[in-house]
Amino acid sequence: MIQTTDSILVTGATGKVGSEAVRLLVEGGSAVRAFVRSADSVVPHGAEIAVGDLDDVRSIDAALVGISVVVLVTPGVPTQEIALIEAAVRAGVRHIVYVTSKASLDAPIERRRWHAQVENVLRGSGIAYTLLRSNAYMQNTLGLGPVIAATGAFASSAGEGRMGMVDTRDVAAVGAAIAAAPEQHRGQTYHLTGPEALSYSDVAAVLTDLLGTSVSFSAISADRERELMIARGVPDAVATMNAQAFHLNASGDADWVTADVELVTGRPARSFREFAADHLRAFRA
Repeated sequence: MIQTTDSILVTGATGKVGSEAVRLLVEGGSAVRAFVRSADSVVPHGAEIAVGDLDDVRSIDAALVGISVVVLVTPGVPTQEIALIEAAVRAGVRHIVYVTSKASLDAPIERRRWHAQVENVLRGSGIAYTLLRSNAYMQNTLGLGPVIAATGAFASSAGEGRMGMVDTRDVAAVGAAIAAAPEQHRGQTYHLTGPEALSYSDVAAVLTDLLGTSVSFSAISADRERELMIARGVPDAVATMNAQAFHLNASGDADWVTADVELVTGRPARSFREFAADHLRAFRA
């Protein structure tokens, strides 16, 4: 059971990782404050709500009053993340758990360069920290659900590249476990994946088996994938970075697997088959 005497702030508390982290911390008896944009936001019962915006420094300062640990989950806007880190220094926060990515300052994808920039600020802040570098999220496949349900097929520029995809619920579980007992994780970087690396052809095979109907996969260009994402409503800049990432995956960029989820939580990471079974309605016609 997760238990702590620290007060914990979770940003992005209505998103996939943040909301699950809040739920787990509340269930474990932690004092949790969920940083949300609206007082009408739905958060797990037992969590305190702090209404604000990461572009509003005053609201960040107010949300951090009495907070010892922060689980920092954002869409990846460096100015917002850096503003929170600076506010955390002013507030005397002891530890930040930062949900980041395969980050480096010379990465070909801008989002990864952003994460590296924020990590450097965090390292220089004087606050203890833990980095969670997640592989591709299994939940990203849910965006393909409508086309799979309608056509029994999907496409990506990832080609036959394998990915050590991780369930966001496991990322949240790692973040919650560390936030509840941060001292032993001070300065650590965890690389979070599922138990195996799969190609999209493997994903199609799993879905075929679970759905009982054929699902096929085909490779397309990164430009075409970007166009399809924009057509689904993904913002242009995000679609560009996502298409770049998938294209890199074709050459093995995400073909890595660790046991870090189990190392931190004490239980194995969920497989894609488990994830798909839990979300089968999203792929079913």
